[in-house]
Amino acid sequence: MLEGVGESVRKLNNMAAQSFVAISDLHPNFSHQRVAGVIIGKTDVRSFPDRKNIGFDRFTFGFTIKDSPNCFINVSAWGNDGYINLLSNSFSFGDCVIIENPLVASKDPEKDDRFCPATPSLYRLLLTEAHSRVYLCADTDTIDRLLPLIHQPVKDSRDFYSLGDIMANGQSLDGNVINILAAVKSIAEPKQFTTSDGRKGQRLEVKLFDDSVTSFSLVCWDREAIQLIQTLIPKETVLFIADAKIGFDSFRNCMTATVNSKTIITVNPDTKEASLLFSYAKQVSESGALEEDEKPEDVPVDSISDVYTVRELKQKAQESPEAFFGITYSFISRLDLDSSLSKVIKTRCSRCKYQVTEDIQNCTNPSCPGRDQALSVSTVFDLWVDITDHTGTLQACTLRSPVAEKTLGCTVEEFTSLTENGRTALRWKFLLERCKIYVRVLPSAKLRGGIKGTILACALADPGEVKQYMSALL
Repeated sequence: MLEGVGESVRKLNNMAAQSFVAISDLHPNFSHQRVAGVIIGKTDVRSFPDRKNIGFDRFTFGFTIKDSPNCFINVSAWGNDGYINLLSNSFSFGDCVIIENPLVASKDPEKDDRFCPATPSLYRLLLTEAHSRVYLCADTDTIDRLLPLIHQPVKDSRDFYSLGDIMANGQSLDGNVINILAAVKSIAEPKQFTTSDGRKGQRLEVKLFDDSVTSFSLVCWDREAIQLIQTLIPKETVLFIADAKIGFDSFRNCMTATVNSKTIITVNPDTKEASLLFSYAKQVSESGALEEDEKPEDVPVDSISDVYTVRELKQKAQESPEAFFGITYSFISRLDLDSSLSKVIKTRCSRCKYQVTEDIQNCTNPSCPGRDQALSVSTVFDLWVDITDHTGTLQACTLRSPVAEKTLGCTVEEFTSLTENGRTALRWKFLLERCKIYVRVLPSAKLRGGIKGTILACALADPGEVKQYMSALL
């Protein structure tokens, strides 16, 4: 008896699935059409003055649905504040929805694909509160059919720029809309702001990487895009970003990408190219090369002015996943200059600064720009330093060349020629002395303290400066 009931339910579900009109079959002359699709893109709710009702606003938002590998269509909803916000909040990226009785309208080729994702359909769907209905799909067979589509890019999987291509083309790409395939390196916290006319906004920055570039910025302004990005796992996610806008950031003097109303983001695409990048991302993440590429010289020391105690450095690192810079007046409580030379001096690739051994032919860093070329090495200081003040100790900060050479006042060659007593004397020149230390701090789950500190500059502190600093703390 139960088997008969189950069979009946299955037949009803199949009948329900068959009642859907495929996106490829939509036509303005048909009425009471019913479409099923998975949400592959969605914009924020926006409002505009209603020209027919002075003093009132009309509200709208858009989304894009897909029902087969090559068929997807844009949908626009218009109405009052309550209806539009309620509808927008009822589904998200990756949800399977059913749309009943939409208005099928021909696309305006000059307008629609300019501000919305470019679609292969000749039409677009319009929703109104009076005539249309949208709700989540509950049919498991339909969901199982639609869900895999979110991992299929809306553009040719081979039609993309690598991050290296973008950097190489430079400002010639400024203002262009292109496709990007890249892995997620890190995701910052969203930053809230208020515009001059009182409107509230948000901004989120994502760092991307691939096998050609170790860090590239993708910026999101829309709440919907930000919510999608916040669900991703850094170093374990690959993105195919269709129609990202490329711009030149004059403040940072570099190229960046921006998610806009045309952009469709495909998470972990089911493509050969994405699979290769995913494997590379996993390899480079496990090797630690992504952390090795952090360069202390990225920010001029003269631009750093914020002063912190050690406790404040730790607290700020816990509050934000982004790197920050500061000054601390602290004691050097660990400086192992009289250890064996192998613990003080390391051999690194001249091109990417990755630690290597001189007996190999090529750099072993997967992201080294010269990994296919003959190895070129440099011998450098590579020290672990603890810094301490009255609030605590920041352990295992890195002090590397050329900063180490300037701090110690000697080159690697001069240091190696010192006697053991000479190294000990150099150590005590700084050990337990109050220093003015410029430091870069980055949260790092791989380190025991959860913080990676890099010393950018260090010198014995001026007593007058220290007195003024200590007075300010009281």
